[in-house]
Amino acid sequence: MFLLAVVAIAFFTLPLIGLLWRVPWSELGEVLTRDTVRQALWLSLRTSLAATTLSIVFGVPLAWLLARVEFRGRSVVRAVSTLSMVLPPVVAGVALFASFGRRGLFGQYLDEWFGIGLPFTTAGVVVAQTFVAMPFLVLTVEAAIRQFDHRVEDAARTLGASRWYVFSRVTLPGIRPALVAGAVLAWARALGEFGATITFAGNFPGTTRTMPLATYLALETDPGEAIVIALVLIAVSLVVLVGLRDRWLGGTRVAP
Repeated sequence: MFLLAVVAIAFFTLPLIGLLWRVPWSELGEVLTRDTVRQALWLSLRTSLAATTLSIVFGVPLAWLLARVEFRGRSVVRAVSTLSMVLPPVVAGVALFASFGRRGLFGQYLDEWFGIGLPFTTAGVVVAQTFVAMPFLVLTVEAAIRQFDHRVEDAARTLGASRWYVFSRVTLPGIRPALVAGAVLAWARALGEFGATITFAGNFPGTTRTMPLATYLALETDPGEAIVIALVLIAVSLVVLVGLRDRWLGGTRVAP
């Protein structure tokens, strides 16, 4: 068992070691100060945070609905709400284009009635990232709400608390670790999104070219820049995940 665990650790570690070995350390500062890299990094941070915010705003109520309300077709709603987790990213982008493109089922009305065009825009990047990232938050929060002792909520209601007060002051604080974990998972998924973004929003510098897209483009023309960008993405994600575990999930410590 221990040997198998060591093999698994090596499986996840060796690619990172290989990447570090290939990093052009002497060019690191020059690459990071390039306008294209800074634009892609700033755009990725803005859009991924916006996607995470939308995932929280819409995903938390959806998770509550799936966990607390019995209704016909709930399993179908859950399946549809999490389908983008298993869809190939390019398929997700095609589906978004068919729905929200300028000639799409709903996009044509957004364009005609409100003058809103989502494809090939920064807003389109946010929509694509939200589409693939929100299920991670929904599943995490739904599981936490299901495990939360509803008798605490019932006690608050018997004392005269409204449903909103119970949800915001009792339920949310009770599931805060899961909510934070789900939000971070959604953010990490949004930050690394590639297929749906390039299909639905394109690859335009300063507008839709996020870090994953910049990495792919640089891999064909400047592998050193691609490796540096990949290293930045890995470093940011690793710092956030380690911080998440220490701050919210905690670590099991063995007393001496």
